[in-house]
Amino acid sequence: MGTIRSFPFVLPSRMNKTIRRASVFVLLLVLALLGRATWVQFYDGKALADDQNNRRRTIKTYAQPLGNIIVSGSAITGSAQTTSGDLKYKRTYRNGKLYAAVTGYSSQVYGTTQLEGVYQNLLDGTDSRLKNPFGALTGQQAKPGDVVTTIDPAVQKAAYDALGGKKGGAVAIDPTTGRILASVSTPSYDPTTLSAGDSTAWQRLTQDPAQPMTNRALRQPLPPGSTFKLVVAAAALENGLYSSVDEPTRSPDPYTLPGTTRTLSNENPNAPCVNAPLRTALQYSCNNVFAKLAVDLGQDKVKATAEKFGFNDQAQDVPMRAYPSVYPSGMDRAQTALTGIGQFDVTATPLQMALVSAAIANGGRLVSPHMVSQISDGNGDVLQNYDKPGSRQIVSSSTAAQLQSAMQTVVQQGTGTNAQIPGVTVGGKTGTAQHGENNSKTPYAWFTSYAKSGGNGKEVAVAVMVEQSDAARSEVSGNGLAAPVARAMMQAALKN
Repeated sequence: MGTIRSFPFVLPSRMNKTIRRASVFVLLLVLALLGRATWVQFYDGKALADDQNNRRRTIKTYAQPLGNIIVSGSAITGSAQTTSGDLKYKRTYRNGKLYAAVTGYSSQVYGTTQLEGVYQNLLDGTDSRLKNPFGALTGQQAKPGDVVTTIDPAVQKAAYDALGGKKGGAVAIDPTTGRILASVSTPSYDPTTLSAGDSTAWQRLTQDPAQPMTNRALRQPLPPGSTFKLVVAAAALENGLYSSVDEPTRSPDPYTLPGTTRTLSNENPNAPCVNAPLRTALQYSCNNVFAKLAVDLGQDKVKATAEKFGFNDQAQDVPMRAYPSVYPSGMDRAQTALTGIGQFDVTATPLQMALVSAAIANGGRLVSPHMVSQISDGNGDVLQNYDKPGSRQIVSSSTAAQLQSAMQTVVQQGTGTNAQIPGVTVGGKTGTAQHGENNSKTPYAWFTSYAKSGGNGKEVAVAVMVEQSDAARSEVSGNGLAAPVARAMMQAALKN
């Protein structure tokens, strides 16, 4: 048998090159995979963990009792253990309907709103300012913090009870500090019903034509009617159109809107509105005077004054964001005249009109409004204090003093007598704003005011808007519907 000889196997050079290229390609794929994994782990990881649709985040949020929202030293929120599912705790509320416009809700399914939303990370323990010394080792969350509000429970309840079954909103502010003492919206709802994600409760609330989840105090700007006349009066004094609230104006009655044949009359045809001074015009709410004032000033000057008070502010945070109140631009002279009486496209929230009264009451200085005084960690140590807000002089002290005096005349012997409080200095302005085409729907009733107690030095500014009530259309007025609510709020705020 012959011997089999072996020969070494040599790869062709072309094949060597192919293998090298394949090896390099595979290496690049591995490196790309490692790079992507690193990116996902260290960069995308936090975004994925924070994603609202990530179930693990929800489980983590409700793995321990949430921090609380505090009113006058007492928690108006709480947490309760669940009896089923993978979420250990759910949010609870004390007097939920009373404080819904303050707290909002924290729902396992529908997310968070109002203070619950603004301070979600603090309340669930994920805020980076909260410290847990063993968190890195155990993975345990820090103890949640608390939110301390400026709300006065007596003023909040007075507003809620006085609004009763009416659809509306109310705000009370301390003019000297900017502290929001009350923020109420009716009809209201109990946030507890949404805590566990009850779909029936959610559907009932979102489909209710009364819109109980709308925050009418901060987030439903509507025509302010004659309460806006305070802004126009301020513009007239600040721009030197008139030097005093007792100086006669040049105001025919009725007043014909410029460029039209339409005349603007007054609610009270017997009111002394012809050439009425600003005091008398506010006292009787003379439309002819303020429509002509707006035209004489021009829209730019009225707008500038309105914006000093806060109109057209797109970022009014208290700390939840309020919807902007609007003074429009690009109008003709007839439309400008209508803005002088708070109509055409002028809109305002109760918060905004409370700020108008607050600035006038505070000598023309507007203090930034705020609903939270401080936030603290789980041990009660203050993380941030908000009780030193900014302020700015928006009208002169002379203008403010004259408007204070004129507003007192409105309450003492004008259209706002239902706001009188014995022994207390009260100034106010009524408003009845047209609603619907040709005023075909029930008007909005407004009242904005301030009160000062000579006994204890307390002050308060309020604004009330009644969007709808059971009153007959002929009985809808700022004095009839809104002023009594304001009076109840002012009385509560001025008590010792």
